[in-house]
Amino acid sequence: PRTESAPTPDADSDLVRRAADGDMRSFEALYRRHAGRVHGAVWRLSGMNEARAEELTQEAFVRAWQKLGSFRFESAFSTWLHRLAVNVALMDLRARDPEDAVENEVLEAAIEPVTPFCAGERSDLEQAVAKLPPRARAVLVLHDVEGWKHEAIGREPGMAVGSSKAQLHRARGLLRGMLGDAS
Repeated sequence: PRTESAPTPDADSDLVRRAADGDMRSFEALYRRHAGRVHGAVWRLSGMNEARAEELTQEAFVRAWQKLGSFRFESAFSTWLHRLAVNVALMDLRARDPEDAVENEVLEAAIEPVTPFCAGERSDLEQAVAKLPPRARAVLVLHDVEGWKHEAIGREPGMAVGSSKAQLHRARGLLRGMLGDAS
């Protein structure tokens, strides 16, 4: 069986250059290398909605193909593609839930001090994250899973740093409540 090692930036650069010149096989190779990571990010952002994650993954790669000529090699292709995919997912979230209403009890839970929690099983945590309101879920995934700083999160979906922090506290409070109820 063939095992695939992590792609090197140089190998990606060669493929990107050829794909930007119209070589579809090179773009297909980039797709095979990076589709798993892109899908994982948009899957979490879409609330584990598999059909939506598939659509968003495809949309991200369509956009990547369209914008490939503007890739400047200032960062790794994987970083550029991941950021593009996250933006596709965030635009989808905004289009689907522009209001993202906040209930009073949610705001009260959000200002409680954050304490560590134990999920027990990963599937319980994933299911709880999927049930979060879209913007809270997006901030939680970007901050706690993807490792983004609040300043970067604020730039992407167009929210203030304070709103990003509030959404993160909101998400964590809701998770504590859901996971506490489950145990």
